Amino acid sequence: MTKLKLGAIANDKPVKVAVELPAAVHRELVAYAEVLARETGRPVGDPVKLISPMVERFMATDRGFAKARRDPQNSRQPTPTPGQAKD
Repeated sequence: MTKLKLGAIANDKPVKVAVELPAAVHRELVAYAEVLARETGRPVGDPVKLISPMVERFMATDRGFAKARRDPQNSRQPTPTPGQAKD
């Protein structure tokens, strides 16, 4: 059995977002959905539904992101754009 980073997809109320993917990324997403369906025994109706849990998993395991959230004072501040008022 393959150890995937995603498990079965929970049925949750979604927020609609439009995203454009390169064709190669979409093909990989479809392939991932096929492997996930084999591993979990639950078909993935639409591979696009994997994007949300993938992004969620990515953010949950990003140590830099977690550190920046814990300590916002030490995270990089955005550079003001010309004409933008400074605080």
